[in-house]
Amino acid sequence: MTTDTLTGGFTDPARQSAMAFRACLTALSRPGHIEVLSFATPPAPMSVAAGSLALTLLDGTTPVHLAGALDCAAVRDWLTFHTGAPLVGATEAVFAFGTFADLLPLDRFAIGTPEYPDRAATLVIDVPTLEPTGAHLTGPGIKDHAFLSLPATAPFQANRAIFPLGFDAFLTCGDRIAGLPRSTIVRDV
Repeated sequence: MTTDTLTGGFTDPARQSAMAFRACLTALSRPGHIEVLSFATPPAPMSVAAGSLALTLLDGTTPVHLAGALDCAAVRDWLTFHTGAPLVGATEAVFAFGTFADLLPLDRFAIGTPEYPDRAATLVIDVPTLEPTGAHLTGPGIKDHAFLSLPATAPFQANRAIFPLGFDAFLTCGDRIAGLPRSTIVRDV
């Protein structure tokens, strides 16, 4: 265990975890809305927003999958020390972290069952840019419409087509986060 493993967590856990939880809920309940989430300093290559989300939503009972470059000793040790979350393969994950390309194919993640749609995975997708432009979004939590820069639209359209099943997603970029629940209707512009 290195010193980097022990650092980078919340400095004021009660206050920061509450603020981060609210930001996560706001992002997921208002698709297309971008929140700042900057309370943690995870090791590279994990973004600040993804690290803050991990410290907020993960614990020792939350199976986590790390994809691509995030599946490295520094990130694994940091997550294990700060959250206790068990690291698992994609099919067992409740949360999965990685870039869009690293998380593909998306159909390997849980989508819930008709009896228990809540047993779906949540994907935390790190993207190079996160802007309120691009794909056209409508649905619950969106007054008229919203726009969000997505890495692709077809997988999110296919995900919506199987609603109420499907994965939910957070998109992260630096210290910014946006939510894209399975209930959101995604259209190309």
